[in-house]
This record gives sequence, C-alpha cells and structure tokens, in this order.
Amino acid sequence: MKTRYAVSVKCLHYIRSCLGFGILVMFLLNLTCCPFFQQNYTILKESDIQQHQEDDITRVCTVLSISRAASSILLRHFNWSVSKVHDAWFADEDRVRKTVGLLEEPVFQFSNARELTCGICFEIFPRDGIKSAAYCHPYCTACWAGYISTSINDGPGCLTLRCPDPSCGAAVGQDMIDSLASDEDKEKYSRYLRRSYIEDSKKTKWCPAPGCEYAVNFEAGNGNYDINCLCSFGFCWNCTEEAHRPVDCGTVAKWILKNSAESENMNWILANSKPCPKCKRPIEKNQGCMHMTCTPPCKFEFCWLCLGAWQDHGERTGGFYACNRYEAAKQEGVYDEAERRREMAKNSLERYTHYYERWASNQLSRQKALADLHQMQTVHIEKLSDLQCTPESQLKFIIELGCRRVLKWTYAYGFYLLESEHAKKQFFEYLQGEAESGLERLHQCAEKELQQFLNTESKPPNDFNDFRTKLAGLTSVTRNYFENLVRALENGLSDVDTNAACSKTSIKNAGSSKGRGGRGKPPRIGGSSKTADYWSCEQCTYANAKSATRCEMCNQQRR
Repeated sequence: MKTRYAVSVKCLHYIRSCLGFGILVMFLLNLTCCPFFQQNYTILKESDIQQHQEDDITRVCTVLSISRAASSILLRHFNWSVSKVHDAWFADEDRVRKTVGLLEEPVFQFSNARELTCGICFEIFPRDGIKSAAYCHPYCTACWAGYISTSINDGPGCLTLRCPDPSCGAAVGQDMIDSLASDEDKEKYSRYLRRSYIEDSKKTKWCPAPGCEYAVNFEAGNGNYDINCLCSFGFCWNCTEEAHRPVDCGTVAKWILKNSAESENMNWILANSKPCPKCKRPIEKNQGCMHMTCTPPCKFEFCWLCLGAWQDHGERTGGFYACNRYEAAKQEGVYDEAERRREMAKNSLERYTHYYERWASNQLSRQKALADLHQMQTVHIEKLSDLQCTPESQLKFIIELGCRRVLKWTYAYGFYLLESEHAKKQFFEYLQGEAESGLERLHQCAEKELQQFLNTESKPPNDFNDFRTKLAGLTSVTRNYFENLVRALENGLSDVDTNAACSKTSIKNAGSSKGRGGRGKPPRIGGSSKTADYWSCEQCTYANAKSATRCEMCNQQRR
C-alpha cells in the first residue's frame, strides 16, 4: 500500500524555517516523522506593532501609577524597554523625572485673574484659551498648535518635544498632541511613534526589503540569524544583508565589497593588457598579428611582444607574428618580472571568476525558483488535482528556496578558504559537491518528472504515488547533505582539524600531502598547484610574490 503524505502546521513552519533548505523541494502529505523546529523570531504587522506598543505602555502605566502619556515618554527615553524603565524609576524617581521632563511641581504660578498673557504672541486670552503641558509655561492654543505642527513636520524629533520656553525642560506628551494637532499631524506623530518602537529597540528591526512594512521581533537562542519575512525576503538579523547561513557576516561583507570594488578591474587590466610604450594607456590584444597601433591622438605603432617601435621590426625580426628580439630578451630574463606579475594577476582573476560565476549562477537559479513557486501555487496545483483526481488539500507543495542560497554562499566561503589548508579545502569541496549533486537530482525529479503528470492524462494514479514516494526520499537525502554542509561550515571545518591532530604522526611517516578522503591536493584554479611562490592579500586577494611585504595591487601590509 502506498504511503500518503500530509504536512501538519508545525511541519510547515519547520520546513520553512529549518536551515532554509530546498529549491523546488516538494513535501507531499503525511510527513509525520518530521521534527519541530522552534522559530526564534516573530513577524510583526502594523497592527501587531501598535498592539505591542499599547501593551508596554499599559504595563508601565499600571506599575508606576502614572498617565499613559507619561509612560510613553519614559519608554521612548529608555528605548521601549519596560525593565529598564522599572529599574531606573525605582532606583531614583526624582532623577528620572528630571531627565525626561516629567515635572511634579509647576514651574509657573498661575494668578487668579480671568485673563492671561500668552508667552509667545503676548496676546491676552481668557483662561480657557491658555494651555500648559506638565506644569510648564502657559501659551495660547494657537501658538501651541503652530509649535506642535512645525515640530511634527520637522521629523521624528517631535517625539522628544519640550516646552517652548528655553529655560524649561518639561516634556510635551501625546495628550497635548491629540488635543491640539490636526488629523494629518496626529497621523504623522503616530507613525513616528510606531517607527520609534521598532528602531529604538534592540530586539526589533524593519525588514530591509524595498517597500516592505513588516518588522521582526527577534529572540536570541539557537544561533540562527536568518529571517524569512512574510514578503518572501530572507535577510540576516546581524548585518541585514541577504540571508547567508552558513557563512559569517564578515565573509559576506568582504565578498560584497570585492564584487563592487575596482580591484578586480585592475587585475583584469594587468592580466589581459599591456601599456602603450608612449602614452601608457592599457591596450588589449584579442586577435591579429603583433603589429599594434595605439588609438588617437597617440597613434604610436609598436610590437605587442617586446613593446619596441614597429619601425625597427620587419622580416629580419620575425615578421608580423613573431619577434626574435622578444625571444632573445626573454631568454636573458629581461621580461621575467613583468611576465610573473601578469601571470599572478591572471591566476588571481581566474580564481575569482571561478567562484563568482558559480555564486551568480545559483542566484539566478534561485530567482527562477521564485517564478516556479508562483506558477506552482497559482496554476499547477489545481491542474494536478484535476488530472490525478486528488483533492488540492492533499497536493500542498512546500517549495523552498534556501538550498540555492546556501549553495551560493558556500562559493564565497570557498574563495576565502586559505590555499594552504589543503585538508579543509578538500573536505569542503567534497561536502559542497555532494550537496550540489543531491540538489540537482532533486531538481530533476521535482521539475522534469512532474511535467509528465501535468502534460498528459494517461499516467495512472499508481505512477503518481510512486513519484511522490521518490520525491519524498530525494528530499530527505538532500536535506541531510545540506545539514552536513551547514554544520561543517558553521564549525569552521573543525572535523578536519581533529582528524589531522589524531593522525599527524601517520601522515608525517607516510610523507604524503593527501588530506581527508585520500585525494591529492586540488590544483589552484588557472595555474600551477604550487602555492609557496605567492601569498594572497587579505584586502583584495591579489596573488603577490612570496618576498613582497606589501600587496602590489592595494599596498596593504602583509600579515
């Protein structure tokens, strides 16, 4: 009898948040053995933010027996931390009141006169036309309204509004705002207040996706900082870059900087061009003979190989496709330094290109998966239900995008993995290769084989049940591969260090350079496998000569 798979709500949350795995990973029905993963963050909508804010104000108001306006002022000052408000208040109430502007005694003594003079416009008003905030100086309602409106339109600084009198530090609370401001200004003030609740707190952040208005309340716990917002954007809590587990934030920052920096442009110029002997502008030779002509206004004609003037060349120097002078000088070692620098730049560029192309390729694959997700949810589920005579409730596909993201960032990790750590590099490449192979098998099954059931009505139900069983098995295997990869990278490939320490004596006696798995040292991309001839700069990764103390590209001191 074929097993039927149904996914519970807890399993859905687990699969969605657990390690961020899967691309076109489809869990079909009754996956009862799936463990539950505790999510350590909460996505907050605007209504949730307002409710949390009101709850905190109520707690402070109740415990300290003060007004809601005063509670709001206290919470804003202490970055919306209820515990900090309580600690500071009970430690020294007078000091806190003075600091935030909650006065207990009036700073201005009102007379018993029926009319009072406004301290701003100096007009005389009846007593009911004069207002003051928290025992501060009295002003007419028109001046108060103008002062409040100007402050609100100036920006979020209105949240710390004080009495207009320069010598008075009394705070202006939300009660004054609500009674005197226009509806538009009150809405702006409420918006500033909600943003303050998120931006001032250390436990909450806005989702950095453009146009997203969701916030995240994060609870530290399991060491996973990847956040999946309701808008489908995934980001890292620490650095707010795209979610990048298992790579640390420092590596991600270096990789992003390198992708946007000019160092690789300089590497490319050095590896693929030569300077004009006259004007020194870089020139690329992509085809043709050795006779080069610089662009106007220089127009200098020279030999590509020896960089000598072309008027000194001819049949006697080798013609258009060779240069005897270059060959002779090369034998004498004249061009050794220039060729060495060009070769190192080429090797460095090819290595960077190797990792960047694979990093970008997985990013494109992930974007395609987002499109496939939308199509699956809007079109294929209903069609598949009709063709297989199966209720849609039994065909809920969980389509995950995290595997490509994990795989993408492992290439950034591999780029910064030191060439000298041969065993770690081999172990990393083995884990990465296993995970990638498993993902491709799963992708083949999920995308290609599924089409057979979408494009024809001749497939019997038993075949579809076999497909579901196979898909669930491949999903489980692929998840294991990625769990092993993520766990190893987050531990800094420490398994290799432990293994190397235990077998140090045997390796020394064997005299072999093979690492874990018995494989030989992987060759350096684009060049020789020997790594003792150069060192890689930590700043720009340029391959420098072993004897150099500073990077020839960015002048960074060798460490």
